[in-house]
Amino acid sequence: MKNISFVVVVLLVAVGLAAAEIKNKGWWRNAVFYQVYPRSFMDSNGDGIGDLKGITSRLQHFNSTGVTAIWLSPINKSPMNDFGYDISNFTDIAPVFGTLEDIDNLLKEAHKIGLKVILDLVPNHTSDEHPWFEKSVKKEGNYTDYYIWVNGIGKDKKSPPNNWVSVFNGSAWTYHETRKQFYFHQFLKSQPDLNYRNPVVQEEMKNIMKFWLDKGIDGFRIDAVPHLYELKDITKNEPKLDHVDPSLNASNHAYYNHIYTKDQNETYELVQSWRNFVDDYAKQNNRDEIVLLTEAYTSLSNTIKYYNYGSHVPFNFKFITDADANSNVSQLKNVIDSWINEMPQGTAANWVMGNHDRVRLGSRYPGRADQMIMLEMILPGVAVTYYGEEIGMVDIPYMKYDVRDGCRSPFQWDNTTSAGFSKNKTTWLPVNDNYKEINLQKESNQKNSTYQLYTKLIELRKRHTLKHGSLITKELSKYVLAVLRETESETVSLLINTSQNRASVNLTELGSTRVSEKPTKIQLGSTNFDKEPGISVNNSIIELPGQAAVILISSGASLTSYSVISLLFAVLFSLFPW
Repeated sequence: MKNISFVVVVLLVAVGLAAAEIKNKGWWRNAVFYQVYPRSFMDSNGDGIGDLKGITSRLQHFNSTGVTAIWLSPINKSPMNDFGYDISNFTDIAPVFGTLEDIDNLLKEAHKIGLKVILDLVPNHTSDEHPWFEKSVKKEGNYTDYYIWVNGIGKDKKSPPNNWVSVFNGSAWTYHETRKQFYFHQFLKSQPDLNYRNPVVQEEMKNIMKFWLDKGIDGFRIDAVPHLYELKDITKNEPKLDHVDPSLNASNHAYYNHIYTKDQNETYELVQSWRNFVDDYAKQNNRDEIVLLTEAYTSLSNTIKYYNYGSHVPFNFKFITDADANSNVSQLKNVIDSWINEMPQGTAANWVMGNHDRVRLGSRYPGRADQMIMLEMILPGVAVTYYGEEIGMVDIPYMKYDVRDGCRSPFQWDNTTSAGFSKNKTTWLPVNDNYKEINLQKESNQKNSTYQLYTKLIELRKRHTLKHGSLITKELSKYVLAVLRETESETVSLLINTSQNRASVNLTELGSTRVSEKPTKIQLGSTNFDKEPGISVNNSIIELPGQAAVILISSGASLTSYSVISLLFAVLFSLFPW
């Protein structure tokens, strides 16, 4: 009997191990992730601030648009000194956004329509109102070392231990009178940094991730990753940069080369531990692959390195940080090629055109937002959309309180009160004055609009060529960039004219015999392109209006394919002559 019981136990364990697997691996590799800034997306209760119920009420927008997943900027309980990036409770919802029941309902309704939901995870720091910090100040038990505390220097021991400065400028050290020590903060003084050299803190963050995964969250966008660790030796001062803007001084973050407060090796190891954790969770719970997206404003090599340490999508900000409206075609081409060439084999590229911290795409590239969206959608891999880009929203130029407020104005749904965002005429940030011309309702009913272009681009991304085709970039002139995606049977070509003047493009210059010799048709054009989709391109010449872009599709086997087919027929004929 004991032997039979043992066999049964072994079989059950074996069955359990066989059933444990990560499902739907790689679902994110060609995904369109859409960043929702909750304060500004949809207000359900008329207080002028967006909330979770508001997002839930608008889920059909994502379904109609065709995005794969939405990423929610922080919704956790917070005093809102940094609009939610200062968290006082990682497992609760800020009352202004709703309740835990509201996020449960959002997840349930999103999953019903096949939409995945990514949560912003802010692991670098907490609010100074978090119970952990309050207990750490008092040196209560394990909480004593949850944060980075050091003794001051000087006669009164009230001078910072080194010259490290905050991202928001000024010393990164603040003296706490109760504890009689300095604590470290990479950002605001109300955002003390967690101490990840304490293994208990590492476990706390995994418990937080598990809490949200248990609720059904499909992944995390991890905030401010390069700042997770600092050099352990706090006696070292950071060096001044070789070339510093003369208007800056020693209190400015941009004054220093941050070799001790960013990009430490332990940071990568921590991210890898989180990847291991979510992989194990997905396997144990037979879940779809849980995706990790990492935010890192750092060098190309340091960003690419995250691929090797667990990040599925190390955000590529290079079209934000390394290019702008004044960039020539060579520079744009370099942004693409440098990322593609540095990526480890088997990983997926990604392209980010905007977010809640930067001037909007349409304001950074005035008159050219369409072509930049076309570019990110045609390039291989993941595309990331910041809310409002799909309708061409631009910054409010007169916002003064926070330089980031201009890109955070309420979504423009229609031409009614507060652009349909709220029933309240007063919203947390003003609605852009252009909402009667730029809004979703109007663009949904227009044949030629940014929104119509956006949805068609997402549909186009389903083609085999845009999922698996090779990539070629070409500088056709100082002002015309060509991007080709190619398989054995099809070539998809994107032509971008960056100048304000009309440009003629000879398709033979693309170097593809299929484009120049096989049937080529216009698939999509920017809203200022002057030819209809479906028109054939004759004589291998196409005219591009100023600041316009067009996508061409050329079908038919390549010459190489014809040669292979001819060879096969020749072999068959020699073997079986008839």
